[in-house]
Amino acid sequence: MDLEIMGFLALFGFLGAFIDAAVGGGGLITIPALMWTGLPPVTVLGTNKVAASMGSVFSFLTFIRAGKMDIALMKKLCPLSLIGSFAGVLLVQHISSEFLRPLIIVMLVLVFFYTVFKKDWGKDSKPQKITGKKMILCLIMAFTLGFYDGFFGPGTGSFILFSFIMIGFDFIFATGNAKAMNFASNIAAAILFTYFGSVDFTYAVPMGIFMIIGAIAGSKVAISKGVSYIRPLFIVVTAVLIGKQILTMLE
Repeated sequence: MDLEIMGFLALFGFLGAFIDAAVGGGGLITIPALMWTGLPPVTVLGTNKVAASMGSVFSFLTFIRAGKMDIALMKKLCPLSLIGSFAGVLLVQHISSEFLRPLIIVMLVLVFFYTVFKKDWGKDSKPQKITGKKMILCLIMAFTLGFYDGFFGPGTGSFILFSFIMIGFDFIFATGNAKAMNFASNIAAAILFTYFGSVDFTYAVPMGIFMIIGAIAGSKVAISKGVSYIRPLFIVVTAVLIGKQILTMLE
């Protein structure tokens, strides 16, 4: 890899991980950057997952150290997210995921408008013990969104973050919890893409190193600035996701 490509992937890896650490959507930046290198599309997805996993583990650890994560709940949900992602990657080897795109656009639009019009939403946490029906819903959500991340992927971070705010967490704790589940689904997908030979490690490792730096920086900014930073960024990233999915569908 020459210095020009290295610098290009370093820059976009850092930026993608920085944004992803707060609200997800880093793939909007890193996947186009990897496609620019000329790698085959499947290898781009696998390489991105390996690099993103390197960044997500440090984002995950930063939120844990800051005490901005419900660790007891994550012990229950992360294994299901991992298993769901495994299932999604296995299925996408045989069935095209493109039929999901129209449904995802509709869901992202609903998430976008709900967040825009509920101005005080996610500012305060409502501590509560999650049991019974709510726990069952959490378990279903963990497996379903893990599966979605492995099978298709766009908007996963937005959907997880939105789900945790609906449960009653504020934006900061919702982001921390989302980082834990994203880490689990990323690791599962990265392992399977590696198994299927769809990863170029000469790109994944250097890009991943800069994604680690971006993830740590992005997590610290998100934790220090709080909802005043995360909420508008969440709205912007969700809007960009909607636009990207519509453009891809029209191509």
